[in-house]
Amino acid sequence: MTDRSDPVVRLAGTLKRYGSLVALDGFDLVLHRGELLALLGSNGAGKSTAIGLSLGLIRADAGTVELFGQDPQRISARRRIGVMLQHAELPPTLRVGELLRLTASYYPAPRAPAETAALAGIADLLERPYAKLSGGQQRRVQFALALCGRPELLFLDEPTVGMDVEARQKLWTAIRILLAEGCSVLLTTHYLEEAEALADRVCVIAHGRAIHEGTVDALRARVDRKRIRCASSLSTEAVRSWPGVSEASLRNGRLHVTTADAEAVVRRLLEADPQLAELEVQRAGLAEAFTELIRDADGASGTDRREAA
Repeated sequence: MTDRSDPVVRLAGTLKRYGSLVALDGFDLVLHRGELLALLGSNGAGKSTAIGLSLGLIRADAGTVELFGQDPQRISARRRIGVMLQHAELPPTLRVGELLRLTASYYPAPRAPAETAALAGIADLLERPYAKLSGGQQRRVQFALALCGRPELLFLDEPTVGMDVEARQKLWTAIRILLAEGCSVLLTTHYLEEAEALADRVCVIAHGRAIHEGTVDALRARVDRKRIRCASSLSTEAVRSWPGVSEASLRNGRLHVTTADAEAVVRRLLEADPQLAELEVQRAGLAEAFTELIRDADGASGTDRREAA
């Protein structure tokens, strides 16, 4: 039986430079079997470099990079993965079914093309030339190609860019099926709700360093703010002036309040408006936690640069 604790990807103390630019600076990352790890960060944070190292497309200047405990460039390791990168150049005149059969031929035990098409939700596109597809349809085909080899590990780099809401939901469903089968997934995405919906763990990277790693709940817990929503006749200007309230707005006829002291604010809302109704209190979302982490990291990086100067 496979041990879920075995790492399928491991980066330890990884350093990568491009001339004077340090893309990764002592970066650590571990992805275990059967889990989805979302790698989050702003543009230029080092996400693509971490993916490139894990795939063996580039070499680290220092540190350790392992894929299934092996050198990522070894064919025995690479046959066990599927990859969907942000950009893909595919033969434009080939039909989707031909692309699936061609890609499947590279693997020793591939999925049947019909199975792959059904899982990726592209059964209706098999006879269409790739060049005649929309951008969102092409992304769905690229996802299908990543599944052809029945991978144990799937790299998904911004997979749902260009997809509509329905296609995105279908891809999420397919990912959950793969995870249930024991596949591991390394996901990069700018859609934080995607990470919130799918990830077992998240790793936030800034300036080439991992600044947070843990569950989505652990990341949200780093932000002490909560969001209150209610039906109230109180004005946003009045509520915004209360102690502990950082934001108050009216959306779709409901009062929305952001605060670090939800208990006190709720009590005051109930006292100030006896007719208050539909009261809801929620923790800060992943977006708020991510934004605060990145803001702190940017501030620390600026301090480091000033001290070095």
